Amino acid sequence: MLWTRMELPCWCLLLLSSLQSLSANNDFFTSIGQMTDLLYTEKDLVTSLKDYIRAEENKLERLKRWADKLDSLTATATQDPEGFLGHPVNAFKLMKRLNTEWGDLESLVLSDTTDGFISNLTIQRQHFPTEEDQTGAAKALLRLQDTYNLDANTISTGNLPGVKHKSQMTVEDCYELGKIAYSDADYYHTELWMAQALKQLDEGEESTIDKVTVLDYLSYSIYQQGEIERALKYTLRLLELDPEHQRAKGNVKYFEFQLEKQQKAAEEKKAQKQEEPGARDMTEKEEEKKKKKSKQAFSLIPERRKYEMLCRGEGIRMTPRRQSRLFCRYYDNNRHPKYLLAPVKQQDEWDRPYIVRYLDVISDAEIEKVKQLAKPRLRRATVHDPQTGKLTTAQYRVSKSAWLTGYEDPVIERINERIEDITGLEMDTAEELQVANYGVGGQYEPHFDFGRKDEPDAFKELGTGNRIATWLFYMSDVTAGGATVFPDVGAAVWPQKGTAVFWYNLFASGEGDYSTRHAACPVLVGNKWVSNKWIHERGQEWRRPCALNETE
Repeated sequence: MLWTRMELPCWCLLLLSSLQSLSANNDFFTSIGQMTDLLYTEKDLVTSLKDYIRAEENKLERLKRWADKLDSLTATATQDPEGFLGHPVNAFKLMKRLNTEWGDLESLVLSDTTDGFISNLTIQRQHFPTEEDQTGAAKALLRLQDTYNLDANTISTGNLPGVKHKSQMTVEDCYELGKIAYSDADYYHTELWMAQALKQLDEGEESTIDKVTVLDYLSYSIYQQGEIERALKYTLRLLELDPEHQRAKGNVKYFEFQLEKQQKAAEEKKAQKQEEPGARDMTEKEEEKKKKKSKQAFSLIPERRKYEMLCRGEGIRMTPRRQSRLFCRYYDNNRHPKYLLAPVKQQDEWDRPYIVRYLDVISDAEIEKVKQLAKPRLRRATVHDPQTGKLTTAQYRVSKSAWLTGYEDPVIERINERIEDITGLEMDTAEELQVANYGVGGQYEPHFDFGRKDEPDAFKELGTGNRIATWLFYMSDVTAGGATVFPDVGAAVWPQKGTAVFWYNLFASGEGDYSTRHAACPVLVGNKWVSNKWIHERGQEWRRPCALNETE
């Protein structure tokens, strides 16, 4: 059926209605839950595009092929939006399509006199992901690559653990990742992804990106890492493809000169060492010192490396003897009336700091209600700035969150009461229930929940004292990644839907327990929903009496 001009405004209004929930938000890549809306938006775009093609079929065959390709993809994706976007490559490609490729499509259609589809697409693009979203999704892939020790080929072929919707990356996708790394002077990742793009081109994949362009980036990124000989090798290969490439010609001369210079310096140094008396003895002593230093360095692993190891399930420091002292039990909180006949299942996760998990402590129906209430309000998660005392966004926390109060829905009130009944702590002075959904490679790097001594005004505005304890609900299972880890003690707690973990941030004396420094690992595959309750000191005076010993 052909549309008249009178029908077009209604059609536009219908499509725009699906974007109302998106217009107030940005940073799409920080929340998988909100990114699902983009899949439906993209599906609407494909549908409208196919209708437009039917009206102009004879002239617009190129556009029809584009629509058929995306129609198949979106049909699959919308059957299980969260599962589909749980694969980080799918999320990245969604950002890339909406930010870059649909813009290219707009330019193509603008050459036609028919403006119905263009006007609709142009309006919708105001609510599309931005360059920041595409870059954020790309950097998330690089972060996942580092944290989980993944090679570029594993990510490009989509062979991630437990994936439902396998997705492969094209040469253009790999090239785009390499370019984003290059723009940040991240030559390590530039090399990895340009090398992957070159590999796929060598295997015969068709692409608009040529080998000369890829080799140019690849050789330069290798040179920037100090590997001149390898840089020369790729530059010579570039010249085989394009003998008139001026920059490559100049680089060959420069690389050859630098290699010759390095060789001469090495020979002079070797000759000088042989002439010096006792040089051999000194060399042996230096090697022994280096070995000793390397052993010392291994024992002092940086926090970042501990964090990444724990995220991979490595380096967990629980001895069999300590493990034997961890138990599971039915817990009624000192014969609490609500739990005498139906005690909750409690299991010890860690001994120092003492971390416990409660099983089947929130139902699927309650989880869905919490997500339903939170989703329209999700905003980029913030952290407390110790310098200003205010909340601000940070690159080390990639998620979106919303705050839910007890008086707005009986389910939230019931959840708050449950936390109070199980912990025995006062909830009137606790912060509201915070719901968080993690985005592509979503994470929260190592941090403390409580305010330290150098942050005297951390929670001054609340007037409820420091954060005495943390209660954390896991509202989804995560296919791969997403653990809560404690780098200082080598502990890792894995998400399990319907459970909650609890720990004290402060000793009974009121002093901070620095062993509770923790982090949320990047989500490799899946969609992570959590909600937490930060419980404060005020009101706990009789519920958790103060101790005389600083570390009790």
